[in-house]
Amino acid sequence: MEKSELKEIIEDLDLKSSVKSQGKYVTQIIHFKDGVKRTYNGIKTDSIKQGQMTKFNCKNGAMVLVNDANVLMIEVFPEEE
Repeated sequence: MEKSELKEIIEDLDLKSSVKSQGKYVTQIIHFKDGVKRTYNGIKTDSIKQGQMTKFNCKNGAMVLVNDANVLMIEVFPEEE
């Protein structure tokens, strides 16, 4: 298997984030190490990709990237569809 084929397989791999069980859209409150909290509404749960940085898309078209090393906790709330 070539490196490019392996990279393509990895990019298509869905790790099935447990957040998907909350519904199609959620609100998340992300608590950072320095005490800052950020609230994101309308997160599309099927767009969440985890790695060194967690990435997700919102209903309003925003793409958010979060450095996991700086996060203490994330609160997740389901939204009405």
